[in-house]
Amino acid sequence: QELLVESGGGWVQTGGSLRLSCAASIHNFNNYAMAWFRQAPGKGREFVAGVSWIGNFTKYSDSVKGRFTISRDNAKNVVYLQMGSLEPEDTAVYYCAADEYGLASSIELKYHYWGQGTQVTVSS
Repeated sequence: QELLVESGGGWVQTGGSLRLSCAASIHNFNNYAMAWFRQAPGKGREFVAGVSWIGNFTKYSDSVKGRFTISRDNAKNVVYLQMGSLEPEDTAVYYCAADEYGLASSIELKYHYWGQGTQVTVSS
């Protein structure tokens, strides 16, 4: 059974940093684009960052570009989201998602597998 498990969330002050991890129990993990989405209180889920299954192509939302970095370790079946210069507006539940043979799409429906999410809270 495919499973994505996020970790690394928590509380941080404005300007701080956090690194999220997503451990994937997916057959042929290398064949999957991986992405991070987030959902703030009272809002819909939005794309944050993605990395393709081939070529290590990355994509970011405008709101996090230059502050967040997505990376993957195919040997460990893990994808990371390094978050820096955090702002209260980054407060949300962060979800990891997987899309077979994907190219880091920002479209939520393209992703087949989802984790349960990890809470990130940024205080001012």
